[in-house]
Amino acid sequence: MIQVKTAHEIELMRAAGLVVAGALAAVRAEIRPGVTTGELDAVAEDHIRTAGAIPSFLGYHGFTGSICASINDEVVHGIPVAGRTLAAGDNVSIDCGAILQGWHGDSAFTTTVGEPSAEDAALLAVTERSMWAGLARALVGGRLTDISHAVEQAVRAESHPYGIVDHYGGHGIGTEMHQDPHVLNLGRPGRGPKLVQGMALAIEPMITVGSPDTVELEDGWTVVTEDGSRAAHFEHTVALTPEGPWVLTAEDGGVAGLAPFGVTPRT
Repeated sequence: MIQVKTAHEIELMRAAGLVVAGALAAVRAEIRPGVTTGELDAVAEDHIRTAGAIPSFLGYHGFTGSICASINDEVVHGIPVAGRTLAAGDNVSIDCGAILQGWHGDSAFTTTVGEPSAEDAALLAVTERSMWAGLARALVGGRLTDISHAVEQAVRAESHPYGIVDHYGGHGIGTEMHQDPHVLNLGRPGRGPKLVQGMALAIEPMITVGSPDTVELEDGWTVVTEDGSRAAHFEHTVALTPEGPWVLTAEDGGVAGLAPFGVTPRT
């Protein structure tokens, strides 16, 4: 069942989304060679709790962090630990969620520690661009797979044959972090549930340099590429409004990210 929110409930989700945006900005500012993923986790948790919110991830099915910190060939769900240190040249994906007044926000970014190689810079750029392509199709009156198709097309337009992870993806979000519908990152347009006012979705492409096939490690959480190739992951929470997509976890509501696609968001 897809949860449809009132305008007031979307406003509450915006507040949660801004907490997540602030937490991710605080974490990004601390990423450098020598910092541990456990230290980054503490930064996020402190920001979330100082804002009067609760970390969505901490304790979720036994997860032990307030963020997911996934490095290099790790696609998603990396567990932050005190002894794991970032090195120059690492790609690290930080995924974060927060609950405020019972409503969730969820967002992620990938960055390189220090200067990226040309290959890493291209991987991160296409992944982020594909996310914004999907967000630009979060329009009242469309169909769910319009989003999926837009993500895929943005990736397939590249000359490099990037892999699109197809068994993990986005999701509905609201009073729970994960709700229906599941949002795939590839597929034909014009299918699936109709996009209606009051829906809120987390759009999150996961793109690999090589094969899209993944395996889960013995920790029961960390998902890695089967061939060891590097991966990237970007995510934003978006609400569907009559005025256009409202990117709840972007500080500007999505203005900058949606502009290249000719879409003006609600702000």
